[in-house]
Amino acid sequence: MTGGGDVLDLAAKADLTPEQKAELVMSLKNKLEGLVAQHTDVLESLAPKVRKRVDVLRDIQSKHDELEAKFIEESAVLEAKYQKLYEPLYSKRYEIVTGVVEVDGITKGGDETPETPAEQKEKGVPGFWLNAMKNNEILAGEIQKRDEEALKYLKNIEWCRIDDRKGFKIEFSFDTNPFFKNSVLAKTYHMIDENDPILEKSIGTEIEWYPGKCLTQKVLQKKPKKGSKDTEPIIKTQDCMSFFNFFNPPQVPDDDEEIDEDTAVQLQDQMEQDYDIGSTIREKIIPHAVSWFTDEAQDEEYDDENYSDDDEYDEEDEEDE
Repeated sequence: MTGGGDVLDLAAKADLTPEQKAELVMSLKNKLEGLVAQHTDVLESLAPKVRKRVDVLRDIQSKHDELEAKFIEESAVLEAKYQKLYEPLYSKRYEIVTGVVEVDGITKGGDETPETPAEQKEKGVPGFWLNAMKNNEILAGEIQKRDEEALKYLKNIEWCRIDDRKGFKIEFSFDTNPFFKNSVLAKTYHMIDENDPILEKSIGTEIEWYPGKCLTQKVLQKKPKKGSKDTEPIIKTQDCMSFFNFFNPPQVPDDDEEIDEDTAVQLQDQMEQDYDIGSTIREKIIPHAVSWFTDEAQDEEYDDENYSDDDEYDEEDEEDE
């Protein structure tokens, strides 16, 4: 288990303000003190010889934790290095997808099948990001039919670490469209720890919908009852499923006592689903967008799953023999 000196050392190495470092040290110390008190009873219940062996195991674990801390530190540096190397590739992809540049070998009036007038007007790769996301099982379940027209205006998706590194931000860049004013919709994930997928909260951009174009609500009309003085239909709005609900994530109450246990479980499930969507976009869609667009990535995932299932099946057969 990490000692108080290690806590101070980690805080000193972290890129934090003095106030944040002090809060981190105090928080970690409190956690450590709680862990010590919690596990003392377990150790005292052991036979002396067993306890001594466990103490040696704890020393081994402490050395492992030190190496793991270095691994995490070096991984962050490596991630930052390769993100910079990826940037020119992502920029080139953006230019081709949006039609800013044309690829070599494509000329007007080539020897290919004659284009229709509509095809001649097309630039880049229409519906690139929409189709890439639709080919992913997790995201496909979020995209409704009525969302698709708006998502055709999606020009790019990018992500970056946020300043304190405990989380990340995803940005969706849209072309001018008839649905909302925003040119960029962002989603920021704040993690409790930068290395563990434990979500503290997420914040999304408020979408500025044009009148009558909101995709996260549907308008319901009800005819007035016969004989009613009101002749106008009753109109009300109702929340509905939409990919754009992604930018209105579940909110965590400031006071835990405000929610009961069932609500807390439901909120946790919603937050886990929200994080799964964000991490899928960040880890799968953005780096491998064209493979998802062509559906090759899904085939690869399917093959991997089948390979794993076949292994389990073979093992069962061997046991039967």
